[in-house]
Amino acid sequence: MTEAIAGYVFYEVAALLLLAVGIGFCGLLLGQPLVVSFIAVGIVAGPSVLDIARSDEHIKLLAELGIALLLFMVGLKLDLSLVRSLGSVALLTGLGQVVFTTVFGFLICLGLGMDPVASLYVAVALTFSSTIIVVKLLSDKREIDSLHGRIAVGFLVVQDVVVVVAMIVLSALGVGAGGAGWGGVVAVLGYGMLMLGAVLVFVRYAANPLVERLSKAPELLVSFAIGWAAALAAIGHYAGFGKELGGLLAGISLASTPYREAIAARLASLRDFLLLFFFIALGAALDLGTLGDAVGPAIVLSLFVLIGNPLIVLVIMGAMGYRRRTGFLAGLTVAQISEFSLIFMAMALALGHVGDETLGLVTLVGLVTIAASTYMIVHSHRLYAWLEPVLGVFERRNPWREDQMPAATANAPRVVVFGLGRYGGAIARQLQAEGVAVAGVDFDPAAVRQARLSGIETVYGDATDPEFVATLPLQHSAWAVCAVPAHASGVTHDDPGRALLHALRDARFPGRVAVTTHDETFAADLEEAGADLVLVPFRDAALQAARLIREDAESPHVDVADPLGQKALGA
Repeated sequence: MTEAIAGYVFYEVAALLLLAVGIGFCGLLLGQPLVVSFIAVGIVAGPSVLDIARSDEHIKLLAELGIALLLFMVGLKLDLSLVRSLGSVALLTGLGQVVFTTVFGFLICLGLGMDPVASLYVAVALTFSSTIIVVKLLSDKREIDSLHGRIAVGFLVVQDVVVVVAMIVLSALGVGAGGAGWGGVVAVLGYGMLMLGAVLVFVRYAANPLVERLSKAPELLVSFAIGWAAALAAIGHYAGFGKELGGLLAGISLASTPYREAIAARLASLRDFLLLFFFIALGAALDLGTLGDAVGPAIVLSLFVLIGNPLIVLVIMGAMGYRRRTGFLAGLTVAQISEFSLIFMAMALALGHVGDETLGLVTLVGLVTIAASTYMIVHSHRLYAWLEPVLGVFERRNPWREDQMPAATANAPRVVVFGLGRYGGAIARQLQAEGVAVAGVDFDPAAVRQARLSGIETVYGDATDPEFVATLPLQHSAWAVCAVPAHASGVTHDDPGRALLHALRDARFPGRVAVTTHDETFAADLEEAGADLVLVPFRDAALQAARLIREDAESPHVDVADPLGQKALGA
């Protein structure tokens, strides 16, 4: 019997994987993000269509492992000093959005004819944004380390805390957990503080020595990382504050080690595979039979979430001194409701506080907002370009929170490098070593900080932002070098370089422009767009290596019969 069940589960998973590939491929042909395609896989495989996703426990287990790994890898990227510096904006934006959505969502629900209790539950459910989906999309676009990405993760974590508190209070007041009362709330907070203290002790005394020893066996290091993420996620769930925050703490505990990038690189593929099951589970949970009568109210509430949530984030961040572009890009990340919203409403249904029709309404809002906001986040830069003329009201005259490059002086940089990753950073450091005045621009705060420590004058900024590029004092610069990696969001590989070329042309940059691409087929297009020099790192490195080898081989001091000089060494 057990073998039969195991065999059925294997057949089911195999079918789900093939279905995911098929629907995902169709989605790519239609220009749809994979997140939406995988949710569609869940719907098709769920009880409303094919009804083949029946092993709920097994799918849920894989999904929860994927969630733990996703938040673990987010924690790996979190710099505690940056978290402290962004603490105020994360707290004010997160709480401000929660309050705004709850109050106005409640009023809208009353206007739609819902009773006060159901209106309150729906309004609270609308405040939760999906950390998992947002982090996945930002990671795919390589914007998780950008300023707006870090801020978004910060206030999404604040929302996660609010979610946990809401569910704890709901249970502790005797409406779901046997009347545990406020003692349950206090107990969870105590567990949370105890776990945080234990993690801080681990970071201070054990993290570096332990990881250094494990790094001698890479496979063991990966196994430890997975086990550590799952263990802290399990402890977080047991203590009552969720697997998500537990996994996040696990990542933060290893973020200070020198091996965090190696761990993240090895876990990336496993994370993406396991998250597939999360999206399948999310889609399979949607009961299409309860959605028919809720279409009208769902459209109203979906528009409220898609427009109102980003708007309040834009207002708060503008008032705090951030530029409208940063506020807009961060605000788009809250334009959907979360999987927690459905869980919250399911709790309310179990308690008899709402009916099936209310759960169906929130489910439909979730489907619409998750799908729509996915496109909004993927195409955020294009949306900003369209809406930029009307967003000026959301920016203070002096957006002092974001550094600007100082005015041009006699020591103005001769070369400005956009993108200080491995390639761009190496170019900047080599030019500086040769006595060339260099300035850098990057949207990764960690890269900016590292470049400044190297003595390179560097500012936060985005090469694809024409408004930002126009503020730079480039009048005395001879070269602008674009070493920004291409986005992994379905746009063309030369997108950052082409955007910078347009921005520099609009800013009347008098110097020459070098643009980097990893695909030689785009080189001619970039030259036609105005690039004076197209850098293809792998091709250029191979040509240089071949030249050095040829020159050495043709040198008269080389003995062809003994090219390595073995005879001279007495070998």
